[in-house]
Amino acid sequence: QGQLVESGGGSVQAGGSLRLSCTAPGFSASACGVDWYRQADGKKREWVSSIWPGGTRDYSDSVKGRFTTSRDKDKTTVYLQMNNLKPEDTAIYSCETGYGPTWCETRFPRGQGTQVTVSS
Repeated sequence: QGQLVESGGGSVQAGGSLRLSCTAPGFSASACGVDWYRQADGKKREWVSSIWPGGTRDYSDSVKGRFTTSRDKDKTTVYLQMNNLKPEDTAIYSCETGYGPTWCETRFPRGQGTQVTVSS
């Protein structure tokens, strides 16, 4: 167990793609749902997407149709595939446990985030 760690951020031009990853030692996405959030400079933290332990997914209207969250076959890593990126997607993206037992949040605290920068 341990803090969730995000990776895969970077700088891209508008229209480009990035794939973020979220995992931790011993993490199981079949037990713990995962939520992705983002926070842009000077703005409130914004929910982006959720994936439930059973596999159901949901997205904010601002990313629906462009972003996809998924899990690897072992369900130890959760991904956020971001396509057709826009400058307004620029933010620090972080993952945290979502729907699931309360021990999920205790054992796997929120990650520190990864920067995504989209230039026009």
